[in-house]
This record gives sequence, C-alpha cells and structure tokens, in this order.
Amino acid sequence: MNPKANKQFAQHWLHSEQALSEIVTAANLQQSDRLLEIGPGTGALTRQLLPQVQSLVAVEIDRKLCKLLVKKLGKVDNFLLLQGDFLSLDLDKLLVSFPNFQQPNKVVANIPYNITGPILAKLLGTITQPRVPAFDLIVLLLQKEVAQRLCAQPGSRTFGALSVRVQYLAECEYICDVPAKAFSPVPKVDSAVVRLRPQVVQPPANEPKYLETLLKLGFASKRKMLRNNLKSLVERDRLTQLLEQLDIDPLARAEDLSVAQWVTLSNQLQ
Repeated sequence: MNPKANKQFAQHWLHSEQALSEIVTAANLQQSDRLLEIGPGTGALTRQLLPQVQSLVAVEIDRKLCKLLVKKLGKVDNFLLLQGDFLSLDLDKLLVSFPNFQQPNKVVANIPYNITGPILAKLLGTITQPRVPAFDLIVLLLQKEVAQRLCAQPGSRTFGALSVRVQYLAECEYICDVPAKAFSPVPKVDSAVVRLRPQVVQPPANEPKYLETLLKLGFASKRKMLRNNLKSLVERDRLTQLLEQLDIDPLARAEDLSVAQWVTLSNQLQ
C-alpha cells in the first residue's frame, strides 16, 4: 500500500501498468545505459527500470519516501538514491564520490508538474547556455497541456515561446496520453509522455542572447503581427523587407515561424 501523497511535493502515484510500460519503451533502454530518475516516489517506475540498465541514480526530496524506497528495494548494486531537491543539487559534483555511477546518459522520470519549467531548464540548459554534456535521451511524464506545447508545430494554437526554446535544444516527440485516473490521488489534469533528444538546431543562433530577446518580444502579444511586436527592436519597414526575403508572410504572427526561421531571422538581424 502506498503512503499518503504529500501536497507540498505535488505527489501523485502512477499506478497504470500501461503508462509505466509506455515510459519504459520510450526510453529505448540498453544494458549500458546510466539513468537519472527525478522523484521516484514509491518506486513503481524504478523497479521496472533497474533490471534493464547499468546504473540508476534517483533523486527524491521526500525523506519518508527515501526510507520507503530503501525498504522496498533493499540493497541493489546498480541503484543510488540521493535525498534532496533536484533543482539545487550539483549532481555532477556529487557523483564524483560514487565511481560506479558515472554521469547519467538518459533521464526517465515522472516529474512534479509545479516545477516543470525549472527541471526542463536544468536538463536541457537554455538557448544561451545549453547543457554540456547533453543527455542522449530524456523521457518525461508531464502535464498534457505542457507536453502539447513542447511538441507543437508552427502555426498551431499551442506553439509558443516555450516550443521554440525547447525545440531549439531538442527534438520533441509526443508519445502518448496518460489520463488522470492513472494516478492516485487523481490529479485535476491529464498527463502525457514526451521524449526529448537533445540537439542544437543547425545552424545555431550566432547571438543566442539576441534570439532570446527576439522570442520574448515576438511572443509578448500573440494576437499581434510580428512586425508590431518587434517594432521596439527593429524598424518596421526593414523587418517587412527581411521577412519577404526569407519567404515569410510579412503579416505573420510569432507562432507562424518555425524554429529554423526564428534562428535565421535572429542571425539576419544581427
């Protein structure tokens, strides 16, 4: 029997075998893989991952759950449990003390939805500072709305600045829906599994900070045309001319441009 979920840590226990199987399959596990799991909770996913990989480092903030995991899993040679806040831990530095647990190459996790943004930033880095070394693969269970935004295509209602920032750093793939009833207690939102393959868009932005500024202004008011949102940064006629040269509709809104077009626009305006 699982312990009572702690609202402070946004805990919801995933009990759907189908969802767990989808997550494991999406990770394309090899025996040589070194995994990182964020928020293992009661260990439902952990138990499925452990037999298939070289090592698994799990970070759990809840001390009570850490004790439960130790009791449930016992001593497992390829399992390292760290108690603490993933966002504040210097994992690379910590793992130096554990030679059998090298730098993880994949992340597989059901993360707390209330800190999705900061977790993504730590796993992928940012446009101005991508994570080095990058993970080979990241499989996450997220709030469905966020998953849709990450994987959205240009021109769609859900395509926004987050879509561009993440897709600049990784190839995003929507794996499957996970209904609220797959959890206990049942959350107020549905979820989804996404797979991210870190890679920087080619060619990259010449001036990443400028691209960040461009995105911030461009998506500031989604109903306005791009040339109106960017008028404080670039003269309107010049932008119109450049958009035409790049074969982009001068009346385009921010969500109409692909990631590659955003990068090209940023490089051309420099």
